[in-house]
Amino acid sequence: MTGAAARTSIMAMNNAIRLSEKWFVRALWLIALAFAFFLIGLGNAVVGDLPQVEADISIEQFMDKPAGDVQQQQDQARARRLEAESALDQAELKRTGAQKEYEAARATFDNWVATRQATGRADQDAELKSRTAALDALKATETAATRASEAERQKLLDAQQAEQRAEAAMIPFRDAAQARFDAAIEASELRVFLYRLALTLPLLAIAGWLFARARKGRWWPFVWGFIFFALFAFFVELVPYLPSYGGYVRYSVGIIITMIVGRWAIIELGKYLERQKLAEAQPETMRRQDLAYDQALARLAKGVCPGCERPVDLKNPDIDFCPHCGIGLFERCGNCSARKGTFSPFCHKCGAKAEPA
Repeated sequence: MTGAAARTSIMAMNNAIRLSEKWFVRALWLIALAFAFFLIGLGNAVVGDLPQVEADISIEQFMDKPAGDVQQQQDQARARRLEAESALDQAELKRTGAQKEYEAARATFDNWVATRQATGRADQDAELKSRTAALDALKATETAATRASEAERQKLLDAQQAEQRAEAAMIPFRDAAQARFDAAIEASELRVFLYRLALTLPLLAIAGWLFARARKGRWWPFVWGFIFFALFAFFVELVPYLPSYGGYVRYSVGIIITMIVGRWAIIELGKYLERQKLAEAQPETMRRQDLAYDQALARLAKGVCPGCERPVDLKNPDIDFCPHCGIGLFERCGNCSARKGTFSPFCHKCGAKAEPA
């Protein structure tokens, strides 16, 4: 019966945290995540729009003044080339039309001549001369169209060569401008990266301060939401916008943060062990008074001693005291003598209020 009563007492202690409080805590974590989500969305929009603070630049802004004259010559040569191409297309179209017209007339003439030779009619000599003159005129038209096409082709060739010369003259100016343009782009990227860094690094510092000072305060959902946002903004949102050297900055900051947090954790661990050592040296009554009720219940629910936080077999009916620090875990009810937890304010069997230690 003693073992069953002990198990009942343990279950009562493990379930002593209010159900509404559990759901409130879960809801507050959802609020923290929602707060972080909206902050991340806002931060992403701000970080993405930061390049707009820089003016747009083009390679033409870095061209030397003589390059303008060469560029004008190149533009004029390009315009002449386009005009020559259009004129050549027209001339080729006329030449093709004249050639087809002559070939059709030639075929008709050859057929007519073959017919005349077959009939041998002398009265058709005048028509022969007329047809021959018309065929010669068509041939002359085709020849003129061919010459016009060749002339236009020559103009196109001259325009292409002039454009090539202008392009060759532009190469030194463009190479020099390209070097200055690349340097300006790199400087602009550096400034934008510094803008982003100046925005995200303070967020990270504020998050560190909040973690150290306010993570357990009344407004902890917003604190944790901001911490999640700051970590995401620096280590995730900043990644797509990092220049080639940005990885060094990100990893360096990560190393510094890890060292700071690690140093803090080591120091806090030492302080915690020292506090535990001093607490375990105090009388049991004082140690129990220093433990908050909810804190003791939370530790018991994890199967550890509320005083020293070492594992204890709470289901063993023979264990009434922690074997590690000696703090009382179970006692007898002053009213019904049932075995109950020392941290329970009321007896689980008779409901009597526990007497002060």
